[in-house]
Amino acid sequence: MRRNLLALATVALLTVSGLTACTDDEVKNVGVKIRGGDGTGKVGVILPDTTTSQRWGTDDPKLLKQAFDAASVPVEIENAQGDPANFQRIGDRMIAEGVTVLIIASLTPDSGRYVLNKARAEGVKTIDYDRLTINGGAGYYVSFDNEAVGELQGKGLIRCLAEQKVEGTPRIAYLNGAPDDNNATLFKRGYDRVLQPKFDDGTYLAGPDQSVDKWDNKIGRSVFIEMLNQFDGKIDGVVAANDGLGNAAIGVLREKKKNRIVPVTGQDAEIQGLQNILVGDQCMTVYKPIKKEADAAAQLAIRLFKGEPTDDLVKDRIKDPESGAGVPAVLLEPQDVFKDTVNVVIKDGFVTRAAVCAGKFAQACAENGV
Repeated sequence: MRRNLLALATVALLTVSGLTACTDDEVKNVGVKIRGGDGTGKVGVILPDTTTSQRWGTDDPKLLKQAFDAASVPVEIENAQGDPANFQRIGDRMIAEGVTVLIIASLTPDSGRYVLNKARAEGVKTIDYDRLTINGGAGYYVSFDNEAVGELQGKGLIRCLAEQKVEGTPRIAYLNGAPDDNNATLFKRGYDRVLQPKFDDGTYLAGPDQSVDKWDNKIGRSVFIEMLNQFDGKIDGVVAANDGLGNAAIGVLREKKKNRIVPVTGQDAEIQGLQNILVGDQCMTVYKPIKKEADAAAQLAIRLFKGEPTDDLVKDRIKDPESGAGVPAVLLEPQDVFKDTVNVVIKDGFVTRAAVCAGKFAQACAENGV
């Protein structure tokens, strides 16, 4: 009897010890056989669209494939083309065809959660890429410090307003990203942190503050027109959450002969955004070296694919704002870009000089030493 009790106690102790050694991902998958970890199967990547940012259609697919090819790890990369149902179908197919690690950049919270839940149920290791899927339960998250992105936008606008020597008390408009994208929430939290004290002490006036559904630039244009109408054209600075929305606002300002007068921020360091900066229509952007992000996600996925330790890669943790769960994270640092630092993005190989300085932008490049 005593021997039986000791045996039971030993089993209980081993069980508790085993649980405390598990990762969050393993705990979520209790009772589910985890796929892979031995270099079998393949890695799947699902990207969201090709319209909200140039990166999804060209940069990320190329950089991710290069990283996986260099490690001789099989990968399949698909783009949902802005269709949530297609996003889910791709996820279903990849899981059915045997992916062992799945990287997703969510298109919508619902479609992202659907794919993550399906993957977890099938023992597939998961990584949220660039965007955290709210209440999605991904095993890992790889992105930039997106609150820091917003802080750079806020500080950039302050610098641009000072350089523009705007008279009186400038009214600032917020053209935020999609309301259901956690990144947009984090960007706003960052620029609020910088600009709210200016609103509080009366240095600036808080103007219209609106989100743009699906990061759609056409919607962004309509929203900005409404903003200008609401305040009889008296908007003196614009925090635009990315370069696409920034360009939407710039297009409206250009029609009203107010471009190069009203500072507009951006983010992503897209070719169009850099061109707008060089000609003075946009005051700054935020560069997120996508190669570093793609390499970090690929390196993590390769470790998971091979069953190798990840502790030296995953050093941060973020809190899911809805579920409250902690998600192991790799967070990278962004950098601001003004007219005098456009060369940084080109020298990094993110864009080419030929693309930025094409056609009518050649003169602006020459004048700014690009």
